[in-house]
Amino acid sequence: MLDPRTFPRPPALQQIKKTILIKFPGPNGQTIASTDRAYWVLETYHPPTYYLPPASIKLNLTSTPRRTFCEWKGVANYFTFNTPSGEAVDSRAWTYNEPTPAFADIKGYVSFYADPRWECYVDGELVEPQPGDFYGGWMTSDIVRKSVKGAPGTRGW
Repeated sequence: MLDPRTFPRPPALQQIKKTILIKFPGPNGQTIASTDRAYWVLETYHPPTYYLPPASIKLNLTSTPRRTFCEWKGVANYFTFNTPSGEAVDSRAWTYNEPTPAFADIKGYVSFYADPRWECYVDGELVEPQPGDFYGGWMTSDIVRKSVKGAPGTRGW
């Protein structure tokens, strides 16, 4: 089991040997991204957040003006894209164009929220989103749930 209480602070960036697949649902679901060259960020009280190489992204991502700041990684830049039905999806994928030196390896890599409009898989396992709508971690069956922040009342941990 992976216990997010024991994950490091400041967070750790690690390249992983897991297969990451993001696709739209259905038998003919369009692939959003697929790679075995992702990184994950492990941070105290968070399930892993996955960053995928830009070449693995099969969608047309368009930059938005939205920016957020992470004290560890720097300024996040967000994207918009369309679902196969034409629905515009705003700010559910992001990148760090100029990450801090400790996170330089994920420069230009893209992370996606787990979202009900698409399916995210780690080594074939369908993930659940981290509770709440602020954090972008992916919950797999090996994550200790009671150690994850994001649900109401946990933001200040």
